[in-house]
Amino acid sequence: MKKFTVVFLSALMLIPQIFVPVIANNNTTLPDIGTAAVTTLSIGQEVEMGDYYTRMLRASAPIINDPMLNEYINSLGSKLVANADSVQTPFNFYVLQSDVLNAFAYFGGNIVVHSRLIIDTDTESQLASVIAHEIGHVTQRHLARAMESRSKNSPYIWGATLGSLLLALASPEAGMAAISGTLAGSAQSQISFTQSNEQEADRVGLRTLAKAGFDPYASADFLQKLADETRFMSKPPEMLLTHPLPNSRLSDVRNRSNQYSKKTVPSSLDYYLAKARLVILIGSNKNIAQNLLQDYQKIDDANAKIALAYASALVDYRGQNYVDAKTKLQPLLDKDPNNIWFIDLMTDIDLELNQKKEAINRLLSAIKANPNSSALQINLASAYIENKDYQKAVSLLHRYTYQYNNDMNGWDLLMSAYQQQKQRAQEMTARAEILALQGQFPQAITLLISAKKQAQNNPFMLSRIDARINQLEQLQARYATYKRQTG
Repeated sequence: MKKFTVVFLSALMLIPQIFVPVIANNNTTLPDIGTAAVTTLSIGQEVEMGDYYTRMLRASAPIINDPMLNEYINSLGSKLVANADSVQTPFNFYVLQSDVLNAFAYFGGNIVVHSRLIIDTDTESQLASVIAHEIGHVTQRHLARAMESRSKNSPYIWGATLGSLLLALASPEAGMAAISGTLAGSAQSQISFTQSNEQEADRVGLRTLAKAGFDPYASADFLQKLADETRFMSKPPEMLLTHPLPNSRLSDVRNRSNQYSKKTVPSSLDYYLAKARLVILIGSNKNIAQNLLQDYQKIDDANAKIALAYASALVDYRGQNYVDAKTKLQPLLDKDPNNIWFIDLMTDIDLELNQKKEAINRLLSAIKANPNSSALQINLASAYIENKDYQKAVSLLHRYTYQYNNDMNGWDLLMSAYQQQKQRAQEMTARAEILALQGQFPQAITLLISAKKQAQNNPFMLSRIDARINQLEQLQARYATYKRQTG
Protein backbone atom coordinates (compact mmCIF):
# COMPACT_ATOMS: atom_id res chain seq x y z
CA MET A 1 0.00 0.00 0.00
CA LYS A 2 1.17 3.52 -0.74
CA LYS A 3 2.86 5.08 2.26
CA PHE A 4 1.01 7.23 4.77
CA THR A 5 2.95 9.78 6.80
CA VAL A 6 1.86 12.05 9.61
CA VAL A 7 3.97 14.90 10.96
CA PHE A 8 5.70 13.95 14.20
CA LEU A 9 8.52 15.65 16.10
CA SER A 10 11.38 14.06 18.09
CA ALA A 11 11.32 15.99 21.34
CA LEU A 12 11.00 13.36 24.04
CA MET A 13 14.41 11.89 23.22
CA LEU A 14 15.71 13.91 26.16
CA ILE A 15 13.59 12.03 28.67
CA PRO A 16 16.22 9.37 29.54
CA GLN A 17 18.42 12.12 31.00
CA ILE A 18 16.03 12.63 33.91
CA PHE A 19 15.51 8.99 34.87
CA VAL A 20 16.09 7.84 38.45
CA PRO A 21 17.30 4.26 39.10
CA VAL A 22 15.21 1.52 40.69
CA ILE A 23 15.67 -2.04 41.91
CA ALA A 24 16.13 -4.77 39.34
CA ASN A 25 15.84 -8.46 40.06
CA ASN A 26 17.46 -11.74 39.10
CA ASN A 27 20.79 -10.98 37.40
CA THR A 28 20.09 -7.25 37.20
CA THR A 29 20.55 -6.27 40.84
CA LEU A 30 21.26 -2.60 41.51
CA PRO A 31 21.13 -0.60 44.75
CA ASP A 32 17.65 0.45 45.81
CA ILE A 33 17.97 4.15 45.13
CA GLY A 34 14.40 4.71 43.98
CA THR A 35 10.98 4.18 45.47
CA ALA A 36 7.79 2.50 44.38
CA ALA A 37 6.79 5.56 42.33
CA VAL A 38 3.16 5.14 43.29
CA THR A 39 2.61 8.27 45.37
CA THR A 40 3.08 10.54 42.38
CA LEU A 41 1.82 8.54 39.42
CA SER A 42 -0.37 5.44 39.22
CA ILE A 43 -0.20 3.01 36.30
CA GLY A 44 -3.54 4.33 35.07
CA GLN A 45 -2.30 7.91 35.17
CA GLU A 46 0.88 6.90 33.39
CA VAL A 47 -1.12 5.30 30.57
CA GLU A 48 -3.33 8.37 30.40
CA MET A 49 -0.34 10.70 30.20
CA GLY A 50 1.13 8.51 27.49
CA ASP A 51 -2.06 8.85 25.49
CA TYR A 52 -2.00 12.62 25.97
CA TYR A 53 1.59 12.90 24.73
CA THR A 54 0.93 10.58 21.79
CA ARG A 55 -1.98 12.75 20.64
CA MET A 56 0.18 15.87 20.93
CA LEU A 57 2.99 14.22 19.02
CA ARG A 58 0.75 12.97 16.20
CA ALA A 59 -0.18 16.56 15.49
CA SER A 60 3.29 17.84 14.91
CA ALA A 61 6.06 15.68 13.38
CA PRO A 62 7.30 12.83 11.00
CA ILE A 63 5.92 9.55 12.34
CA ILE A 64 5.91 6.99 9.55
CA ASN A 65 2.38 5.69 9.15
CA ASP A 66 3.23 3.01 6.59
CA PRO A 67 1.04 -0.04 7.38
CA MET A 68 3.77 -2.58 6.57
CA LEU A 69 6.41 -0.93 8.75
CA ASN A 70 3.88 -0.37 11.52
CA GLU A 71 2.99 -4.04 11.51
CA TYR A 72 6.63 -5.08 11.53
CA ILE A 73 7.83 -2.83 14.36
CA ASN A 74 4.82 -3.71 16.53
CA SER A 75 5.28 -7.43 15.83
CA LEU A 76 8.95 -7.22 16.82
CA GLY A 77 8.12 -5.14 19.88
CA SER A 78 5.31 -7.46 20.95
CA LYS A 79 7.63 -10.47 20.76
CA LEU A 80 9.99 -8.73 23.16
CA VAL A 81 7.22 -7.54 25.51
CA ALA A 82 5.90 -11.11 25.71
CA ASN A 83 9.27 -12.09 27.20
CA ALA A 84 9.72 -9.07 29.48
CA ASP A 85 9.15 -9.04 33.23
CA SER A 86 6.96 -6.63 35.22
CA VAL A 87 4.83 -5.55 32.25
CA GLN A 88 2.02 -3.38 33.63
CA THR A 89 0.97 -1.30 30.62
CA PRO A 90 0.01 -1.95 27.01
CA PHE A 91 2.82 -1.21 24.56
CA ASN A 92 2.77 0.74 21.30
CA PHE A 93 5.71 1.07 18.91
CA TYR A 94 6.26 3.81 16.34
CA VAL A 95 8.84 4.57 13.67
CA LEU A 96 9.91 8.19 13.37
CA GLN A 97 11.39 9.38 10.08
CA SER A 98 14.63 10.90 11.25
CA ASP A 99 18.31 10.99 10.32
CA VAL A 100 19.11 11.20 14.04
CA LEU A 101 20.31 7.90 15.49
CA ASN A 102 18.08 7.36 18.52
CA ALA A 103 15.14 5.65 20.20
CA PHE A 104 13.16 6.69 23.25
CA ALA A 105 10.37 5.60 25.55
CA TYR A 106 7.76 7.68 27.35
CA PHE A 107 4.75 7.27 29.61
CA GLY A 108 2.42 4.32 29.27
CA GLY A 109 4.45 1.87 27.19
CA ASN A 110 5.05 4.08 24.15
CA ILE A 111 8.33 3.49 22.33
CA VAL A 112 9.59 5.44 19.32
CA VAL A 113 12.35 4.10 17.07
CA HIS A 114 14.06 6.51 14.70
CA SER A 115 14.32 5.28 11.12
CA ARG A 116 18.08 5.88 11.15
CA LEU A 117 18.43 3.33 13.94
CA ILE A 118 16.74 0.61 11.86
CA ILE A 119 18.97 1.43 8.91
CA ASP A 120 22.21 1.47 10.92
CA THR A 121 21.74 -1.84 12.72
CA ASP A 122 23.56 -4.77 11.14
CA THR A 123 21.21 -7.48 12.42
CA GLU A 124 17.68 -7.82 13.72
CA SER A 125 19.09 -8.82 17.10
CA GLN A 126 20.85 -5.45 17.31
CA LEU A 127 17.58 -3.63 16.57
CA ALA A 128 15.77 -5.84 19.08
CA SER A 129 18.43 -5.06 21.71
CA VAL A 130 17.69 -1.33 21.52
CA ILE A 131 13.93 -1.89 21.71
CA ALA A 132 14.40 -4.29 24.65
CA HIS A 133 16.44 -1.58 26.39
CA GLU A 134 13.60 0.92 25.96
CA ILE A 135 11.08 -1.67 27.19
CA GLY A 136 13.28 -1.92 30.28
CA HIS A 137 12.92 1.81 30.89
CA VAL A 138 9.15 1.39 30.76
CA THR A 139 8.79 -1.74 32.90
CA GLN A 140 11.08 -0.28 35.57
CA ARG A 141 8.97 2.91 35.53
CA HIS A 142 11.99 5.17 35.31
CA LEU A 143 10.04 8.20 34.18
CA ALA A 144 7.42 7.81 36.93
CA ARG A 145 10.20 7.53 39.49
CA ALA A 146 11.86 10.62 38.09
CA MET A 147 8.57 12.46 38.45
CA GLU A 148 8.29 11.36 42.06
CA SER A 149 11.86 12.38 42.80
CA ARG A 150 11.40 15.77 41.16
CA SER A 151 8.12 16.42 42.94
CA LYS A 152 9.73 15.76 46.32
CA ASN A 153 12.50 18.26 45.64
CA SER A 154 10.50 20.85 43.78
CA PRO A 155 7.32 20.24 41.77
CA TYR A 156 8.08 23.41 39.82
CA ILE A 157 11.19 21.83 38.32
CA TRP A 158 9.17 18.89 37.02
CA GLY A 159 6.45 21.15 35.67
CA ALA A 160 9.08 23.25 33.91
CA THR A 161 10.65 20.13 32.44
CA LEU A 162 7.31 18.95 31.03
CA GLY A 163 6.69 22.40 29.62
CA SER A 164 10.10 22.35 27.99
CA LEU A 165 9.35 19.02 26.35
CA LEU A 166 6.28 20.42 24.66
CA LEU A 167 8.13 23.62 23.82
CA ALA A 168 10.61 21.42 22.00
CA LEU A 169 7.72 20.22 19.80
CA ALA A 170 7.34 23.70 18.37
CA SER A 171 11.01 24.72 18.46
CA PRO A 172 13.66 22.03 19.11
CA GLU A 173 16.41 24.56 19.89
CA ALA A 174 14.25 26.50 22.34
CA GLY A 175 12.96 23.34 23.96
CA MET A 176 16.40 21.84 24.47
CA ALA A 177 17.75 25.11 25.83
CA ALA A 178 14.87 25.34 28.29
CA ILE A 179 15.48 21.80 29.52
CA SER A 180 19.18 22.49 29.94
CA GLY A 181 18.46 25.63 31.93
CA THR A 182 15.90 23.93 34.12
CA LEU A 183 18.22 21.08 35.09
CA ALA A 184 21.52 22.98 35.16
CA GLY A 185 21.52 23.21 38.95
CA SER A 186 21.95 19.46 39.40
CA ALA A 187 23.98 18.46 36.35
CA GLN A 188 26.34 16.11 38.17
CA SER A 189 23.54 14.15 39.83
CA GLN A 190 21.75 13.95 36.48
CA ILE A 191 24.78 12.24 34.93
CA SER A 192 24.95 9.78 37.81
CA PHE A 193 21.24 9.02 37.65
CA THR A 194 21.40 8.56 33.90
CA GLN A 195 24.26 6.08 34.06
CA SER A 196 22.50 4.04 36.74
CA ASN A 197 19.26 3.93 34.80
CA GLU A 198 21.01 3.05 31.57
CA GLN A 199 22.73 0.18 33.34
CA GLU A 200 19.45 -1.11 34.68
CA ALA A 201 17.70 -0.82 31.32
CA ASP A 202 20.66 -2.61 29.72
CA ARG A 203 20.47 -5.48 32.19
CA VAL A 204 16.70 -5.88 32.14
CA GLY A 205 16.69 -5.51 28.35
CA LEU A 206 19.42 -8.12 27.92
CA ARG A 207 17.37 -10.70 29.79
CA THR A 208 14.33 -9.87 27.66
CA LEU A 209 16.41 -10.11 24.50
CA ALA A 210 17.73 -13.57 25.36
CA LYS A 211 14.32 -14.90 26.46
CA ALA A 212 12.81 -13.72 23.16
CA GLY A 213 15.32 -15.85 21.23
CA PHE A 214 17.61 -13.11 19.92
CA ASP A 215 21.39 -13.02 20.10
CA PRO A 216 22.23 -11.82 23.65
CA TYR A 217 25.61 -10.58 22.39
CA ALA A 218 23.91 -8.16 19.99
CA SER A 219 23.51 -5.42 22.60
CA ALA A 220 27.25 -5.29 23.32
CA ASP A 221 28.03 -5.58 19.61
CA PHE A 222 25.85 -2.58 18.77
CA LEU A 223 27.19 -0.47 21.62
CA GLN A 224 30.74 -1.34 20.52
CA LYS A 225 29.84 -0.36 16.96
CA LEU A 226 28.60 3.04 18.19
CA ALA A 227 31.74 3.51 20.26
CA ASP A 228 34.02 2.62 17.33
CA GLU A 229 32.21 4.80 14.81
CA THR A 230 32.14 7.85 17.09
CA ARG A 231 35.58 7.58 18.64
CA PHE A 232 37.00 10.56 16.73
CA MET A 233 33.80 12.57 16.29
CA SER A 234 33.68 16.07 17.77
CA LYS A 235 30.00 15.53 18.62
CA PRO A 236 28.60 12.04 19.32
CA PRO A 237 25.28 10.92 17.79
CA GLU A 238 22.09 11.81 19.64
CA MET A 239 21.76 8.28 20.96
CA LEU A 240 24.97 8.62 22.97
CA LEU A 241 23.82 11.99 24.32
CA THR A 242 20.52 10.62 25.57
CA HIS A 243 21.95 7.16 26.35
CA PRO A 244 25.51 7.88 27.61
CA LEU A 245 28.13 5.21 27.03
CA PRO A 246 30.89 5.27 29.63
CA ASN A 247 33.37 2.38 29.52
CA SER A 248 31.77 0.83 32.59
CA ARG A 249 28.43 0.50 30.84
CA LEU A 250 29.88 -1.25 27.79
CA SER A 251 31.96 -3.57 30.00
CA ASP A 252 28.92 -4.40 32.10
CA VAL A 253 26.82 -5.28 29.06
CA ARG A 254 29.59 -7.46 27.63
CA ASN A 255 30.09 -9.25 30.95
CA ARG A 256 26.36 -9.88 31.23
CA SER A 257 26.27 -11.22 27.67
CA ASN A 258 29.03 -13.69 28.53
CA GLN A 259 26.65 -15.38 30.96
CA TYR A 260 24.69 -16.64 27.96
CA SER A 261 25.76 -19.23 25.43
CA LYS A 262 26.96 -17.79 22.16
CA LYS A 263 24.58 -18.64 19.34
CA THR A 264 23.94 -17.55 15.80
CA VAL A 265 20.50 -16.01 15.32
CA PRO A 266 19.78 -15.16 11.66
CA SER A 267 17.88 -11.97 10.95
CA SER A 268 14.36 -12.57 9.74
CA LEU A 269 13.28 -11.92 6.19
CA ASP A 270 10.90 -9.30 7.58
CA TYR A 271 13.86 -7.35 8.98
CA TYR A 272 15.62 -7.21 5.64
CA LEU A 273 12.40 -6.32 3.80
CA ALA A 274 11.57 -3.59 6.32
CA LYS A 275 14.97 -1.95 5.85
CA ALA A 276 14.59 -2.08 2.06
CA ARG A 277 11.12 -0.56 2.16
CA LEU A 278 12.18 2.12 4.61
CA VAL A 279 15.22 3.18 2.59
CA ILE A 280 13.84 2.88 -0.95
CA LEU A 281 10.11 3.60 -0.78
CA ILE A 282 9.97 6.06 2.11
CA GLY A 283 13.48 7.52 2.29
CA SER A 284 14.80 10.20 -0.03
CA ASN A 285 18.56 9.63 0.17
CA LYS A 286 19.68 7.74 -2.93
CA ASN A 287 23.15 7.15 -1.50
CA ILE A 288 21.74 5.33 1.51
CA ALA A 289 19.57 3.22 -0.79
CA GLN A 290 22.56 2.34 -2.96
CA ASN A 291 24.65 1.44 0.09
CA LEU A 292 21.90 -0.85 1.35
CA LEU A 293 21.73 -2.67 -1.97
CA GLN A 294 25.50 -3.12 -1.91
CA ASP A 295 25.35 -4.43 1.65
CA TYR A 296 22.68 -6.95 0.74
CA GLN A 297 24.84 -8.19 -2.13
CA LYS A 298 27.70 -8.89 0.31
CA ILE A 299 25.66 -10.61 3.03
CA ASP A 300 25.85 -14.40 2.89
CA ASP A 301 22.24 -14.95 3.88
CA ALA A 302 19.37 -16.33 1.81
CA ASN A 303 16.96 -13.80 3.34
CA ALA A 304 19.21 -10.92 2.31
CA LYS A 305 19.24 -12.22 -1.27
CA ILE A 306 15.44 -12.35 -1.34
CA ALA A 307 15.29 -8.84 0.08
CA LEU A 308 17.70 -7.68 -2.61
CA ALA A 309 15.27 -8.83 -5.31
CA TYR A 310 12.40 -7.15 -3.44
CA ALA A 311 14.45 -3.96 -3.18
CA SER A 312 15.08 -4.01 -6.93
CA ALA A 313 11.32 -4.24 -7.53
CA LEU A 314 10.80 -1.34 -5.10
CA VAL A 315 13.27 0.78 -7.07
CA ASP A 316 11.32 0.15 -10.27
CA TYR A 317 8.00 0.82 -8.55
CA ARG A 318 9.19 4.12 -7.14
CA GLY A 319 10.52 5.02 -10.59
CA GLN A 320 7.05 4.24 -12.04
CA ASN A 321 8.44 1.32 -14.04
CA TYR A 322 5.51 -0.81 -13.01
CA VAL A 323 5.84 -3.57 -15.61
CA ASP A 324 9.50 -4.13 -14.71
CA ALA A 325 8.63 -4.07 -11.03
CA LYS A 326 5.98 -6.73 -11.54
CA THR A 327 8.34 -8.90 -13.57
CA LYS A 328 10.91 -8.83 -10.74
CA LEU A 329 8.37 -9.33 -7.96
CA GLN A 330 6.35 -12.17 -9.51
CA PRO A 331 8.97 -14.93 -8.92
CA LEU A 332 9.19 -13.93 -5.24
CA LEU A 333 5.42 -14.08 -4.88
CA ASP A 334 5.28 -17.44 -6.68
CA LYS A 335 7.73 -18.93 -4.18
CA ASP A 336 6.14 -17.29 -1.14
CA PRO A 337 2.48 -16.59 -2.02
CA ASN A 338 1.45 -15.62 1.54
CA ASN A 339 4.22 -13.08 2.13
CA ILE A 340 2.40 -9.86 2.99
CA TRP A 341 5.32 -7.64 1.86
CA PHE A 342 5.16 -9.11 -1.64
CA ILE A 343 1.36 -9.02 -1.69
CA ASP A 344 1.35 -5.37 -0.60
CA LEU A 345 3.74 -4.28 -3.35
CA MET A 346 2.07 -6.39 -6.02
CA THR A 347 -1.28 -4.87 -5.07
CA ASP A 348 0.13 -1.37 -5.52
CA ILE A 349 1.58 -2.37 -8.90
CA ASP A 350 -1.77 -3.84 -10.01
CA LEU A 351 -3.60 -0.67 -9.04
CA GLU A 352 -1.10 1.46 -10.97
CA LEU A 353 -1.60 -0.82 -14.00
CA ASN A 354 -5.39 -0.45 -13.60
CA GLN A 355 -5.77 -4.13 -12.70
CA LYS A 356 -8.05 -3.39 -9.77
CA LYS A 357 -10.09 -6.58 -9.71
CA GLU A 358 -6.92 -8.64 -9.69
CA ALA A 359 -5.60 -6.63 -6.77
CA ILE A 360 -8.82 -7.07 -4.78
CA ASN A 361 -9.00 -10.83 -5.41
CA ARG A 362 -5.36 -11.23 -4.39
CA LEU A 363 -6.00 -9.37 -1.15
CA LEU A 364 -9.15 -11.34 -0.34
CA SER A 365 -7.20 -14.59 -0.68
CA ALA A 366 -4.27 -13.21 1.30
CA ILE A 367 -6.48 -12.15 4.21
CA LYS A 368 -7.81 -15.70 4.49
CA ALA A 369 -4.22 -16.87 4.97
CA ASN A 370 -3.25 -13.89 7.17
CA PRO A 371 -6.46 -12.91 9.03
CA ASN A 372 -4.59 -10.92 11.67
CA SER A 373 -2.69 -8.67 9.28
CA SER A 374 -3.87 -5.09 9.75
CA ALA A 375 -1.76 -4.02 6.75
CA LEU A 376 -3.65 -6.32 4.38
CA GLN A 377 -7.00 -5.03 5.62
CA ILE A 378 -5.90 -1.44 5.02
CA ASN A 379 -4.69 -2.48 1.57
CA LEU A 380 -8.05 -4.04 0.75
CA ALA A 381 -9.95 -0.96 1.88
CA SER A 382 -7.72 1.21 -0.30
CA ALA A 383 -8.23 -1.12 -3.28
CA TYR A 384 -12.00 -1.00 -2.80
CA ILE A 385 -11.90 2.80 -2.91
CA GLU A 386 -9.70 2.72 -6.03
CA ASN A 387 -12.26 0.41 -7.65
CA LYS A 388 -15.13 2.68 -6.51
CA ASP A 389 -16.54 -0.08 -4.29
CA TYR A 390 -17.21 2.53 -1.66
CA GLN A 391 -19.78 0.64 0.38
CA LYS A 392 -17.50 -2.39 0.67
CA ALA A 393 -14.74 -0.07 1.82
CA VAL A 394 -17.00 1.53 4.41
CA SER A 395 -18.12 -1.84 5.80
CA LEU A 396 -14.54 -3.04 6.10
CA LEU A 397 -13.31 0.22 7.61
CA HIS A 398 -16.07 0.28 10.22
CA ARG A 399 -14.79 -3.04 11.51
CA TYR A 400 -11.18 -1.91 11.17
CA THR A 401 -11.55 1.38 13.04
CA TYR A 402 -13.40 -0.42 15.81
CA GLN A 403 -10.50 -2.85 16.23
CA TYR A 404 -7.70 -0.35 15.54
CA ASN A 405 -9.25 2.91 16.68
CA ASN A 406 -5.87 4.64 17.07
CA ASP A 407 -4.75 3.99 13.50
CA MET A 408 -5.15 7.19 11.53
CA ASN A 409 -4.89 5.26 8.24
CA GLY A 410 -8.27 3.65 8.86
CA TRP A 411 -10.01 6.94 9.66
CA ASP A 412 -8.36 8.65 6.70
CA LEU A 413 -9.59 5.98 4.29
CA LEU A 414 -13.05 6.00 5.86
CA MET A 415 -13.21 9.77 5.43
CA SER A 416 -12.21 9.34 1.77
CA ALA A 417 -14.83 6.65 1.14
CA TYR A 418 -17.60 8.80 2.64
CA GLN A 419 -16.37 11.80 0.68
CA GLN A 420 -16.67 9.85 -2.56
CA GLN A 421 -20.22 8.86 -1.59
CA LYS A 422 -21.00 12.50 -0.76
CA GLN A 423 -22.09 11.49 2.74
CA ARG A 424 -21.05 14.73 4.34
CA ALA A 425 -22.05 14.00 7.94
CA GLN A 426 -20.20 10.67 8.00
CA GLU A 427 -17.18 12.24 6.34
CA MET A 428 -17.09 14.91 9.03
CA THR A 429 -17.32 12.39 11.86
CA ALA A 430 -14.37 10.45 10.44
CA ARG A 431 -12.39 13.66 10.12
CA ALA A 432 -13.25 14.50 13.72
CA GLU A 433 -11.67 11.22 14.85
CA ILE A 434 -8.42 12.19 13.11
CA LEU A 435 -8.45 15.55 14.88
CA ALA A 436 -9.12 13.84 18.22
CA LEU A 437 -6.17 11.48 17.67
CA GLN A 438 -4.05 14.60 17.23
CA GLY A 439 -5.34 16.06 20.50
CA GLN A 440 -7.29 18.79 18.73
CA PHE A 441 -10.43 18.29 20.81
CA PRO A 442 -12.07 21.71 20.30
CA GLN A 443 -11.78 21.36 16.50
CA ALA A 444 -13.08 17.79 16.62
CA ILE A 445 -16.07 18.81 18.73
CA THR A 446 -16.84 21.76 16.46
CA LEU A 447 -16.77 19.44 13.45
CA LEU A 448 -19.10 16.98 15.14
CA ILE A 449 -21.54 19.77 15.94
CA SER A 450 -21.48 20.71 12.26
CA ALA A 451 -22.03 17.04 11.34
CA LYS A 452 -25.21 17.05 13.44
CA LYS A 453 -26.66 19.70 11.17
CA GLN A 454 -26.06 17.39 8.22
CA ALA A 455 -27.75 14.45 9.95
CA GLN A 456 -31.01 15.98 11.13
CA ASN A 457 -33.08 13.20 9.52
CA ASN A 458 -31.04 10.40 11.09
CA PRO A 459 -31.92 10.01 14.80
CA PHE A 460 -29.55 7.09 15.30
CA MET A 461 -26.58 9.04 13.92
CA LEU A 462 -27.53 12.10 15.94
CA SER A 463 -27.48 9.99 19.09
CA ARG A 464 -24.05 8.57 18.22
CA ILE A 465 -22.63 12.03 17.51
CA ASP A 466 -23.99 13.38 20.81
CA ALA A 467 -22.39 10.49 22.66
CA ARG A 468 -19.06 11.08 20.95
CA ILE A 469 -19.15 14.80 21.68
CA ASN A 470 -19.71 13.98 25.34
CA GLN A 471 -16.74 11.56 25.33
CA LEU A 472 -14.42 14.10 23.71
CA GLU A 473 -15.51 16.84 26.11
CA GLN A 474 -14.63 14.55 29.01
CA LEU A 475 -11.23 13.79 27.47
CA GLN A 476 -10.61 17.48 26.86
CA ALA A 477 -11.43 18.30 30.48
CA ARG A 478 -9.30 15.47 31.84
CA TYR A 479 -6.30 16.31 29.66
CA ALA A 480 -6.56 20.01 30.48
CA THR A 481 -4.63 19.17 33.66
CA TYR A 482 -1.63 18.05 31.62
CA LYS A 483 -1.98 20.98 29.28
CA ARG A 484 -1.88 23.46 32.19
CA GLN A 485 1.07 21.58 33.65
CA THR A 486 3.02 21.86 30.42
CA GLY A 487 1.86 25.28 29.41
